[in-house]
Amino acid sequence: MGRSCSSISLFLALKLLLLLVAWSSKRGHCLTTPRPRTTNKSIGAVLDLDSLMGKQQKIAMKIAIRDFNRFSRTKLQLEVGNSRGNSAQTVVNAMDLAQKKQLLAIIGTITHSEAYLATEINNATKNTPILSLSSFAPITELPSSPLPQLIQLGDDINIQMQCLAAIVGHFKWKKVTTIYEVNSGFSYDPGVLISLSNSLRHVGSEIVNQLALPSLSLQSRIENELNQLKKKSNRVFLIVHSSLELASVLCKKAKQMGLMEKGYVWIIPNEVAALLDSVNSSVISTMQGVIGFKTHFLESTKPYTKFGFRFRTRFALEYPEEEENNTPSVFALRAYDAAFAIANAKVTNKSQGKFNMKEFLDENLHQSSTFTIINVIGKSYREMAFWSPTHGFSKNFVEHEKMEVNKFNGYDGVVLSNIYWPGDLHSVPRGWTNSNEEMPLKIGVPANDAFAQFVNVTYGDSKHATSITGFSINVFKAAIKNLPYHLHYDFVPFNGSYDEMVNQVNNKTLDAAVGDISILAYRYHLVEFSQPYVDSGLNMVVVEKPNKSKQTWMFMDAFTKEMWLMMAAVHVLVGFVIWLIEREENEELQGLGAMLWFLVTVIFLAHREPIRRPLARTVLAPWLFVILIVTSSFTASLTSMMTVSQLEPSVVDIQTLQKRNAPVGCDENSFIVRYLIDILKFKPENIRRINSINGYPAAFKNNEIEAAFFVAPHAKVFLAKYSCEGFVQAGSTFRLGGFGFVFQRGSSLARDISEALLSVIENGETEQLEKDMLSNSHCSLSDKKAKESSPLGYQPFLGLFCICGSIAILALLYIMLCLTLKNVENLVKYMRGALTQLWRIRRWITTHCVGIYSKVQSRSMRGVNVAIEARNSAEIVIDSEQVPRVVEVV
Repeated sequence: MGRSCSSISLFLALKLLLLLVAWSSKRGHCLTTPRPRTTNKSIGAVLDLDSLMGKQQKIAMKIAIRDFNRFSRTKLQLEVGNSRGNSAQTVVNAMDLAQKKQLLAIIGTITHSEAYLATEINNATKNTPILSLSSFAPITELPSSPLPQLIQLGDDINIQMQCLAAIVGHFKWKKVTTIYEVNSGFSYDPGVLISLSNSLRHVGSEIVNQLALPSLSLQSRIENELNQLKKKSNRVFLIVHSSLELASVLCKKAKQMGLMEKGYVWIIPNEVAALLDSVNSSVISTMQGVIGFKTHFLESTKPYTKFGFRFRTRFALEYPEEEENNTPSVFALRAYDAAFAIANAKVTNKSQGKFNMKEFLDENLHQSSTFTIINVIGKSYREMAFWSPTHGFSKNFVEHEKMEVNKFNGYDGVVLSNIYWPGDLHSVPRGWTNSNEEMPLKIGVPANDAFAQFVNVTYGDSKHATSITGFSINVFKAAIKNLPYHLHYDFVPFNGSYDEMVNQVNNKTLDAAVGDISILAYRYHLVEFSQPYVDSGLNMVVVEKPNKSKQTWMFMDAFTKEMWLMMAAVHVLVGFVIWLIEREENEELQGLGAMLWFLVTVIFLAHREPIRRPLARTVLAPWLFVILIVTSSFTASLTSMMTVSQLEPSVVDIQTLQKRNAPVGCDENSFIVRYLIDILKFKPENIRRINSINGYPAAFKNNEIEAAFFVAPHAKVFLAKYSCEGFVQAGSTFRLGGFGFVFQRGSSLARDISEALLSVIENGETEQLEKDMLSNSHCSLSDKKAKESSPLGYQPFLGLFCICGSIAILALLYIMLCLTLKNVENLVKYMRGALTQLWRIRRWITTHCVGIYSKVQSRSMRGVNVAIEARNSAEIVIDSEQVPRVVEVV
């Protein structure tokens, strides 16, 4: 793990320290058991008597010595040294015991590095067999030295880490936090983390946080470290190496601080889980929902039952304060077997004075590579399943032993089901949560992307107002939604080329890069690429008019709408005039249907109706000439439209460009510049660097370039936007690796994003995002048709139309005049009769009006006379001047 130099320095410093300690140990300051006064043979033990495990191992070894002494003439003694969980104290105890005469072996929790140091400092240790009850991984950084007398009796740490990784892989947690105990700075073996990291990599997971905890005397630091973990997003905690005492305090503190609630996962190792049978209810209450694994062994056998009874009795007598913790664990059973087997092998000379490791392991010890998966719930725990490196997970132990198929990862969801998780959660925790305090990933995005459809960076008034959008950004966001954990990240606009941005990821200035980044061989050696989210290749685009011969109504584009209307109007006028002239004498041109058929046939000069009148022939002759001219023009225009793209010169391949020494264009920040020079052998002076998609049409129009090179996704966008300008793809396509996201070498995020991208691609989301991007093209179908076609208007034929129209109108006026002169007499007679009738009506009206007036006048005079007589009778004198007024009034 990159710790070789620091480990060697640490080893040398420790070696010097132990030389001083060894000198003081000769004066009898290190052993807790006094030197024996007899010359009997003895077995040495180096145990941590401050821990429950060490106490159990001591009692078990005493029972083993007592059992051996009962049946043997040679009496053995057990001399125990208390290491107190300290590496230096362990080495000193081992060296001091090795000085004793008649010492058969040293048994204890001694690691590979501790045994190596003891043998380097004290030669007597080299000749003493050391039986290690610990599980450890050899440290490869230490100078190599054979340790033939060291025998490891503990479970293989690599298998334990595989079991731990299998649990993580079973629930598909991608990121975990490891916790391990460190005493005096030397007791932890870094090979454990190396083994765990390798095992996690096989199940698609990685270690994101590491927490090294000190001894129990520094509980305030434990709280501070847990507070830091609480701020992070990861919620899967693996206790890799710890004593039961530290694990109990850790779980208690975690529960008080809210780290044992819903969403959290805690996994304990074998050295803690195997002792849960020996702890009281207060410890169990702090571990509710915790899962773990412990070495499997049969507890129902008669020898173990007998051993357990004796163990509990003696343990209670020697350690009355541990009254509730007197159930023997697998560590006690293994210590008993080791002490008894060593005594039996050495004293009885069973192996003829030589210690045979294979014979010792195969015949005398309880070794097992099968682990029981447990879940703490209630006042104890439940056994959920069994795991071994050969068969993986299984529900029943008998079936597990009969299995023949290797299932290392154990992704069978039925095996580990119905687990009670912390916080009484019944579903599998996700293993992460949102955390704004965790350091976000710095993900670079191209700030000067020539194709803003993929990545578009717009700046606001402040940093938080910066907007980053585009197809590549949308695909990345869709992928992270499929991750099984929260990804805290920030987009960082990068002003530079794509190669420079890739180098920034390589030198760890950026954690990743997102954009339209092509996967290329020379970049692949620097960074990790994700699964391509879109296929790619190198395409050439040139100016060329499309082939119009496949359009359905293409012939209508030969003339403009005005031309079609002008032709129709003049044709109907000419036909109507001819029909009006010929209809009286020509029997074949009588009726509206005959006129319509004549209009159709005359267009193709296929009319069979004879034209008899000279006037009709005069009108028809120029129109037939116009029809001939217009038909010929229509044929020429249609032919030109169908063949113009085939007749126009175009660039069909790259070789043509190279022979003509033609200038070409490409994105200035892209790898294409390098590709054109190194691979396609273009001259550097013929390459025009264009920094925007909108710069290509102008470059083509100004003859600055004859062809443009794009990667395939960029070519799609360009053609979708500017195909109405007459740009088309030409030549062959050079296949490339596609667009992908960039990550640092060795990053597991590349694998996680690739898996998430596959889900996004398979459900069609990527395809839909691409359609949405291309649908924003500014080039409409009507614009494209306008650019492609050049229809004829009526202007070239306006003179002919005017001549034909004028002749037809004059002929129409002449016909109307002739019709008028031919019927003039009838018209005069009709007008005379009408006037006579009008005269008679006038006379009748006059006579009738005169009669009515006479009657009215007589009635008026009669009224005047009556009025005069009335006045006379009333003797009213009326002035003679008023008489006319009265008459006038009446």
